Amino acid sequence: MAILQRLLRLTLWMAVALATMVFIVFAVRALDAYRSDPLALWHTFVPDELSRAEIDRTDLAGYMAAEAALFAQVRQEVTDKLPEEDRRTFNRYYAQSPVYPGRFAQDFNRTYVLEPNGEMKGVAVFLHGLTDAPYSLRHVAKLYAERGFLGIAIRMPGHGTVPGGLTAADYPDWLAATRLAMREARRRAGPDRPVHLVGYSNGAALALMHALDALDDPELVAPARIVLLSPMVGVTEFARFAGLAAVPAIFPAFARAAWLNIIPEFNPFKYNSFPVHAARESFELTQALQANIQRHLTAGRLAGLPPVLTFQSVLDHTVSTQAVVDALHRHLSDNGSELVLFDINRGSHFDSLLTSRTDNAVGRLLPPAPRPFRAAIVTNRAAGSTQTEVRMTPAGSTTEEVRPLSTPYPADVYSLSHIAVPFPLDDGLYGLTPDPADDFGVRLGNIAARGEFGALIVGPQMLLRMSSNPFLPYMLERIAAGLPPQ
Repeated sequence: MAILQRLLRLTLWMAVALATMVFIVFAVRALDAYRSDPLALWHTFVPDELSRAEIDRTDLAGYMAAEAALFAQVRQEVTDKLPEEDRRTFNRYYAQSPVYPGRFAQDFNRTYVLEPNGEMKGVAVFLHGLTDAPYSLRHVAKLYAERGFLGIAIRMPGHGTVPGGLTAADYPDWLAATRLAMREARRRAGPDRPVHLVGYSNGAALALMHALDALDDPELVAPARIVLLSPMVGVTEFARFAGLAAVPAIFPAFARAAWLNIIPEFNPFKYNSFPVHAARESFELTQALQANIQRHLTAGRLAGLPPVLTFQSVLDHTVSTQAVVDALHRHLSDNGSELVLFDINRGSHFDSLLTSRTDNAVGRLLPPAPRPFRAAIVTNRAAGSTQTEVRMTPAGSTTEEVRPLSTPYPADVYSLSHIAVPFPLDDGLYGLTPDPADDFGVRLGNIAARGEFGALIVGPQMLLRMSSNPFLPYMLERIAAGLPPQ
């Protein structure tokens, strides 16, 4: 009897302790939300996107017509109704702002079709990332067009309009948009020309999901090749519990708790604000993707995937680089798949400031050779040198082949990042040395901010993050190796 009483007291104590912890977390999150910036029109307005059933029933022309109506709705309900305090120079929803997307020759927030140079040799579908827009893959799409491929860059539901759109969009909606783009690709390519699937970040997860589903469903269009940039195969553990962060939002006074970030919208082609719902959906997508990979692996059907070419920075704060290796590439058959890793800069003056875990990132990521996939590491030729090389190990081999690159690692850059991979150094928006002719109202890639804390509208870590890729020429070369010659 005494033992039972002690167990009951222990259980009660644990329950009280857990309830206290939950209350503290709830209170801290509620207070943090209450003290954050107020929600603006672009947070609270949710545009009328097509449902996934409607997306599955329509074609690309119908999707783009609905999209045009969507952008007109945003103009009417947000831009035309902005209060005076939101009519700021660098607010993308202010029609007189230099970053207002409607003022550019092409609004890269919208779905677009890029016609090929000369005779069409195939079709490529481009899937952008979370909070992103079709802008992010325009440089890769240009390469495909130069090689005779028609490009279809589709805007995912909830994107390109207002951040509030991501409070309602689910990952099955994004998969429906992927299916639509692939249907259009097959229609345009005909029965004999190849269809490639290119995905960036969250779009890479969608590309893999579609390709796996196409192994089971002959009605789906199967890609002949998959190219992945910073693929979201796995995300941080925080995303698993992201939904809990929004619990205080059930009370109107704490509505801002439904947002992980509330930041002014000065980027014309990407949301700065980030709703909890979107983080949760990205986690759910990666969970479904990993389960899909395992299911096909267990059934012996993963070998049906086409060659997968992946480009990944060894340092990535957004996705799990280890998952790219462990959950994907190490399970692929020897069919020409390749993983290209961009190492840290071992020739920079930051080496003494890097953690030991960062310094050994490549060694932790790759399993010992031989491997079932080709692995290439872009790194410094020697410690202390900014000159670079590619160290490539063919699939099934233990012999490393070394090739020098003409591109040096910028001396003041210690690594690439998740967002840097698809953008060249001269990208007008994200480039370290932006092309003046490629003007989108703001240059976010070459800001060297120095001053005191608390003065900027964004945290310094947002400006510090590398947003372009000095090795993009090599990346495009590797992609082009799988395309018909010019």
